[in-house]
Amino acid sequence: MQCIINRRAQFSASHRYWLSELSEAENIEKFGACSRFPGHGHNYVLFVSLKGELDENGMVLNLSDVKQIINREVTSQLDSSYLNDVWTDFQQTLPTTENIARVIWHRLAPYLPVTRIQLFENPELYADYLGNRMEAYLTVCSHFSAAHRLAHPHLSSEENFEIYGKCARPNGHGHNYHLEVTVKGEIDPRTGMIVDFVALEQLIKDDVLEPLDHTFLNKDIPYFEKVVPTAENIAVYITNILRSPIQNLGCHLYKVKLIESPNNSCEIYAADLELNPIQVAQQEPVLVKR
Repeated sequence: MQCIINRRAQFSASHRYWLSELSEAENIEKFGACSRFPGHGHNYVLFVSLKGELDENGMVLNLSDVKQIINREVTSQLDSSYLNDVWTDFQQTLPTTENIARVIWHRLAPYLPVTRIQLFENPELYADYLGNRMEAYLTVCSHFSAAHRLAHPHLSSEENFEIYGKCARPNGHGHNYHLEVTVKGEIDPRTGMIVDFVALEQLIKDDVLEPLDHTFLNKDIPYFEKVVPTAENIAVYITNILRSPIQNLGCHLYKVKLIESPNNSCEIYAADLELNPIQVAQQEPVLVKR
């Protein structure tokens, strides 16, 4: 039986975004504060996913052996290092989060059945690499606070309470929404980036966070005057807002994940939405209790 296991590791390191072929002014314009000498540091958290058959001992691999290999090939070399100099890979292509994940994959692949590398630069920024040449995924995390009421405009109060329970109360209720936006693209062979991170972060702030933060969604956002602002519908709305602008940045929107509370979250994959467009404004209500 096939099984995927995950091993966590961590290291602390510094890096600098600086291209020798650019002038100081050009580097500052391109990379901002990340171009400052002598660099800046992060506490990186690494997850290595491994796939294989369960053996007679109930294991895919002996985790003690996995730990030693990850330490030998990756963390012992990167911990307390200046990434730009530690491996020749980072002298050719900058040590961005997505490029570090790619290089770690290729360091471990000769010794382990790697199926995914996930690297957190900080809790709000992480990259995934799945072994597909220069393709990688970058996820930006953020949050906004908003109120909503779950009530379909075509139903009576009694019917709405039957479907949505206390979430249909007239004055609504609020959440601190946690938003994760994942983009997919090709790692630039020189900058190590799949997208201009500053531009992506600003886009999410301008087009999603600012318009939605501290609003009553049903009343302040015209889209939700006819569409019930469930977490699912909010995620669809955000996906539709971001898809084209993100493509203009040179990559593709892959996924939007919205965490409404520690107990409830949803994920929308942009490709699925393109193949099966959801006409939420025209949907007939379905009597399903939440």
